[in-house]
Amino acid sequence: MKPRQKRFAIVVGGLAALGIAAVLVLNAFQSNLVFFFTPTQVAGGEAPKGRAFRVGGLVKQGSLQRSDITARFVVTDTAQDIPVTYKGILPDLFSEGKGVVAQGTLGPDGLFTATEVLAKHDENYMPPEAQAAVDKAHQASKTLKQ
Repeated sequence: MKPRQKRFAIVVGGLAALGIAAVLVLNAFQSNLVFFFTPTQVAGGEAPKGRAFRVGGLVKQGSLQRSDITARFVVTDTAQDIPVTYKGILPDLFSEGKGVVAQGTLGPDGLFTATEVLAKHDENYMPPEAQAAVDKAHQASKTLKQ
């Protein structure tokens, strides 16, 4: 092989290795990507089917039911409600009327099965996406009532 051909082979090999590495990184990134949706968006069919996502809003008053380590509750944005079931220990700050973000999948029956539940960390905090969604849904419900 001539030196020119060796350099060409090295450059092609390097580009191929870089391409393979980029594909692997992007594939790992996409498989770990989790989007946030409001109950209104989930009810509207915008949430992915058969794939994990996060739903956030407020825990509806009077909806929390516990049995052993299974908890059932309703997440609302004041316009739509999504029933949620979770097996595990809920965070200490989890309570009705407070902000929550649950990660999991939506079943064909409309029941959201959570694998992780995150509660707000103080009295005034709600994830910005959840707060914006609750405010938007609240404004929409006010407009519909008028």
